[in-house]
Amino acid sequence: MTGFKKPNEKHLMLFSGRAYPELAEEIADHLDLGLVPTRALNYANSEIYVRFEESVRGCDAYVIQSHAAPINEWVMEQLIMVDALKRASAKRITVVAPFYPYARQDKKHRGREPISARLMADLFKTAGANRLMSVDLHAAQIQGFFDGPVDHLWALPVLSKHISDRYDTSEMTVVSPDAGRVRLADMWTDQLGCSLAIIHKRRDPNVANTVAVHEVVGDVQGKVCLLVDDMIDTAGTICQAAEALKARGAKAVIAAATHAVLSGPAIERLTATGFEEVVVTNTLPIPDERRFEGLTVLSIAPLISRAIREVFEDGSVTSLFGGQS
Repeated sequence: MTGFKKPNEKHLMLFSGRAYPELAEEIADHLDLGLVPTRALNYANSEIYVRFEESVRGCDAYVIQSHAAPINEWVMEQLIMVDALKRASAKRITVVAPFYPYARQDKKHRGREPISARLMADLFKTAGANRLMSVDLHAAQIQGFFDGPVDHLWALPVLSKHISDRYDTSEMTVVSPDAGRVRLADMWTDQLGCSLAIIHKRRDPNVANTVAVHEVVGDVQGKVCLLVDDMIDTAGTICQAAEALKARGAKAVIAAATHAVLSGPAIERLTATGFEEVVVTNTLPIPDERRFEGLTVLSIAPLISRAIREVFEDGSVTSLFGGQS
């Protein structure tokens, strides 16, 4: 079936864009639902057309889209899907974006720059979204960009369970690859009961875009070091951090991140650095040619499906994380 009704006649329906239907299907399976049949295509001039093949009137709609490359195309498709649902009289529309588009453009660093993460929130609202749901936002303030409820899900329980099941955390140190990820690393230390170290990057003011020195703040000698981040894109930061830890005597280095963007030279850098393991989730599709020995991909579908059920049943998403969010 493609939906179910509660006694008060609320009707949950799931919709998937074309970016990563496998994740949407997995979420649907956990909810014991089917995805609403959708006709989506690109016209010759690249315009996108969407039509839902059954009535959505009065439903509680969840529109799932993973914003992998080409991001702009999948953003536009999700906006069109939301607009179609609004015009077809869906009662409530939730945008489910496991990887929030343009999340790194969350503030102005210099004059005449956009705040594109805010623009994305405005576009979803204008299209007709009532609610946003995402996993591990790059910056917490993005929650305030959307004029409505935002469910910020954490992949930490999924990732940390794998780490604690596989490794002896008593000899582990959690490491933040830069100052911006210290809060995330601190959450990991609370979860695993480990010590904390930080990579401090000092830049040469005379050379643009070049890190001169990686200073390790904390004791990593003889430790298994767990580098944690919200995403791995080109892998430059996390690989340089791993090399700095090895130079300071780390016994082994593991990387854990929620979003596996894996752009450009990422695979070559990760394999050359010699991580014990690289652990990520499937918020983004990872094709076979981008997978490598030592890469572990954990499913985020159970977490998203539980969050959808909590929202639909007017429960507590925060309860999924022990009251912290």
